[in-house]
Amino acid sequence: MNKKLLLLFLGLFLVTFSITAQQTKAAKLASEKSTYNIQDSVLIKTHDGAILSAIIICKKEDENPKPVILQFTIYVRDKGRDLKSLKEAADHGYVGVIVYSRGKRFSPDEINPYENDSNDVYDAIDWISKQKWCNGSIGMFGGSYNGFTQWASLKKPHPALKTIVPYVANRPGMGLPMENNIFVNPNYEWAFYVGNNKYLDTVAGNDRKRFRNMQFKWWETGVAYNKLDSIDGASNRWFQKWISHPAFDTYWQKMAPYKTDFSQIKIPILAFDGYYNDSQNSSLYYLRELQKYSPKTNAYLIIGPYSHFGTQIGGEAIINDYKVDANALIDIKKITYQWFDYILKNGAKPEVLKDKINYQVMGTNEWKSAPSIDKMSNDFLTFYLTKNKSGNFYSASSKKPNKKEYLLQKIDFADRENSTNDYYPDPIIRKEIDTTSGYTFISEPLKEPLIVNGSFMGEIKISINKKDVDLGVTVYEVMPNGEYFHLSYFLGRASYVKDIEKRNLLEPNAIETISFSNTHLVSKQLSKGSRIVIVLNVNKNAFSQLNYGTGKEVSEETIKDAKEPLQIKWYMDSFIKIPVLK
Repeated sequence: MNKKLLLLFLGLFLVTFSITAQQTKAAKLASEKSTYNIQDSVLIKTHDGAILSAIIICKKEDENPKPVILQFTIYVRDKGRDLKSLKEAADHGYVGVIVYSRGKRFSPDEINPYENDSNDVYDAIDWISKQKWCNGSIGMFGGSYNGFTQWASLKKPHPALKTIVPYVANRPGMGLPMENNIFVNPNYEWAFYVGNNKYLDTVAGNDRKRFRNMQFKWWETGVAYNKLDSIDGASNRWFQKWISHPAFDTYWQKMAPYKTDFSQIKIPILAFDGYYNDSQNSSLYYLRELQKYSPKTNAYLIIGPYSHFGTQIGGEAIINDYKVDANALIDIKKITYQWFDYILKNGAKPEVLKDKINYQVMGTNEWKSAPSIDKMSNDFLTFYLTKNKSGNFYSASSKKPNKKEYLLQKIDFADRENSTNDYYPDPIIRKEIDTTSGYTFISEPLKEPLIVNGSFMGEIKISINKKDVDLGVTVYEVMPNGEYFHLSYFLGRASYVKDIEKRNLLEPNAIETISFSNTHLVSKQLSKGSRIVIVLNVNKNAFSQLNYGTGKEVSEETIKDAKEPLQIKWYMDSFIKIPVLK
């Protein structure tokens, strides 16, 4: 075949292929139109005059009123993922509805993440409940921000809302953008991702280099934290608003249920979470407060070795270089719709729900259950600090010391060559840990196997020469092979430990007690011969605010406030309590 004939043949082939592809696409669209009734440009007016954009999908062959599955989200993916999830709802015998946050998609209003969702989702539910295709029963599901909006809807529960299924739900002000009153950096770029346009700014959202350069330049130059957007060269009004509320004040409180608000929540709830979900303390906060204020409410939890994104797909085979047990992977969508059928259609209860708390025990390929988070454990390992040193480690003792002794740590905040508090669990298993900063304490080998089960707590006695300090506590298992398995961590600001709503500065050189329990929950089988390692440190790195300890607003402090190094005394009657199941 000569060259001209070959080119002609290839041209005809490409034209035929293109026509076939277009025909296939057209046939698929025609099939979808014959199968689904799609309303993709619905507008819902709120009580204060704002406009919300929505998509509604149901099956064409059955127009009888049905229960509605609602997603309320700031993430606009209306050409692919959103339509797919709505069709899944219709395929399961529901009406699928997705409503976008104020300002998103066809909404003409301003975008302000978190701020209006509580009222707006109520208005959306109210509107849906009055439509002829709704039978008066609505369920909600979704992850991350979508999880937050479900809990936000319960700030003022609507009678048509019968259940929620939140995955790794955010609690604004408690996890992100700040954890225990310390602002951390990931939400900085997220604000541009969701706020720059009516859809999603994937260019900004995927520009990791831009924002890493920004935070490292901030770190290296020592300018105030509130100048991050000046370094970036793009104004970030959302970030500036957030850091103007360092206490968990009414700005944050009004976004979702707080304190006695939980007493009015009576509907059944199924939550999903992960041991290595960065915002786990957000998600579990809701469940703990619900148990406190409304203990008779049926609330269930499924949790395993998952990340924030991994939880939302039922887990990943490998997380942070750790290969999870095979049975940790679950069909989260299947369980979700089993739950909806159970609540909204009087179906069977999902078999996986053996009790209120259902958790995968890392290292056992086994699931266990408990009636509450507190009852996951039946004992505690209590470790006191000591000055007894061997190599790079101090001894962690089960006996309370008799003497009032301490270890002294000095932190030069003007030094940008050295960081402290390497608390992040990536990788989960490592050959060694940093013992060059902070203090590292190690227990005697365990005499029997046991399961670390729950959230550790502590009471740290310190005195500092300043008015405030950000602390880190990280817990590892040293396995018999000498490798370190990251179990959990605490990150928090000392001045907010007593009251997250009000800053209480420390008295310089006075002994202060820092009690905490808002740590990350985990379940892990420990072997006989394993040891527990506890690392105490001051948080000083490029990945969050830097608290110089002057007592001024932390976002306004600069390297000029670093003239006097921090001196912190860690007292030996401090202790860490680790919940275990024997």
